[in-house]
Amino acid sequence: MSFARADLDRLSAILAEAAETEIMPRFRRLEDGGIREKTGALDLVTDADEQGEWRIRDLCARAFPQALFVGEESVARDAALLTRIKDAELAIIVDPIDGTSNFAWGMPLFGVMAAVVSRGETVAGLILDPVGRDWHKGLRGAGAWAESVNGRTRDLRVAKPDKLSEMTGLSSWYLMPEPQRSRTVANLAKTKASFNYRCAAYEYRLIAEGLVHFGLHYKLMPWDHAAGVLIHAEAGGYSALLDGSPYSASRHEGGIISAPDRATYELIKREILG
Repeated sequence: MSFARADLDRLSAILAEAAETEIMPRFRRLEDGGIREKTGALDLVTDADEQGEWRIRDLCARAFPQALFVGEESVARDAALLTRIKDAELAIIVDPIDGTSNFAWGMPLFGVMAAVVSRGETVAGLILDPVGRDWHKGLRGAGAWAESVNGRTRDLRVAKPDKLSEMTGLSSWYLMPEPQRSRTVANLAKTKASFNYRCAAYEYRLIAEGLVHFGLHYKLMPWDHAAGVLIHAEAGGYSALLDGSPYSASRHEGGIISAPDRATYELIKREILG
């Protein structure tokens, strides 16, 4: 099923409305009990996550009635939704607040993400910064661009390849199992610098902008990666799972490297993962 620029604009308007009505009014204003742990102290959900997702879901049901809706909080209630992505003619995958811990701690470093997937292939991606009210957008075959609050756009382009000692990157090494975790942490010292913002939305923005060279992520849930991988690819980048296979929103294990090109992917895989 085709997904055109006009459809992307409709989905953008839905995310913006949810951010304005459900998410930002709760930022730094969560009531008692408005923050809850899911699997631990670093895995949180807030009232804003849930209310934001329900708002997006309801608006998507009107605008795209044929689409399968897959949200992070919806999957927490019905994990079987994940198995339906691969065969859905059209699926909209949403993370109402990516960077929930940052949001809960009052840090303005979070995003609203949506990916559109057709028969397992990502065809569009959106990342909204609801604080700055600006966007990173991508449409398969049509490129990737940043869009400011006043509607001005500029094309996105990944960083140029460089030698390892001059590269900067982003890594969620703390999610890796041992001994890969310790090996990766030690090998990241070969780079110029590495960071982690606990927010895939911002990390993919930085990679697609060419402000850092690579991203190395281990947890592979589709709401964290599908939009960003598409935008990064349309900005000229190369991504693949740690075993070399291509990324798919229907793959939920295996980790991923995003790099300027395939040669840099192979370099990161060899020198950082070991």
